[in-house]
Amino acid sequence: MSACKDQDPRIHAIQSRIRVVPDFPKPGIMFQDITTLLLDPKAFKDTIDLFVERYKSKNISVVAGIEARGFIFGPPIALAIGAKFVPLRKPNKLPGKVFKQEYDLEYGSDCLEMHIGAVEAGERALVVDDLIATGGTLRAAMDLLERAGAEVVECACVIEIPDLKGKEQLNGKPLYVLVESQ
Repeated sequence: MSACKDQDPRIHAIQSRIRVVPDFPKPGIMFQDITTLLLDPKAFKDTIDLFVERYKSKNISVVAGIEARGFIFGPPIALAIGAKFVPLRKPNKLPGKVFKQEYDLEYGSDCLEMHIGAVEAGERALVVDDLIATGGTLRAAMDLLERAGAEVVECACVIEIPDLKGKEQLNGKPLYVLVESQ
């Protein structure tokens, strides 16, 4: 599901604040840069508000944010809906015992880690990131949460690159995005 299809007047302002950087981090990639969105307090607040409006009544107990840009959007959403925030980190960033999940990216491979015990069986989780491209990162996040016994309710991203068909990696889990890349 996409908020841009809802014609909410805030969507155009959000989309207009996202800068596209060609050939970053390598040739052929059209990088969707959300740092320009963060420079506009109203557009940034509208972004958070749209997610909060969607999730405030869905009984979410865990918001899991994917490093690094999921750390920007996840905590304010978690605070506003009364959920805990769980960081999903790159390797060797969390002390203690962790679950690990490797995955493929549009331009390489990586790994996510989550503290064992951060999520309890039966908790309802929302996965948050800035963008879905091929879907590998979101799939890895879902796998980590489900291994801990959580129910992933939905994945939420500011941007989707629909041509890369990342939604197909989510095994039927709902995906909510605010804007689609051009």
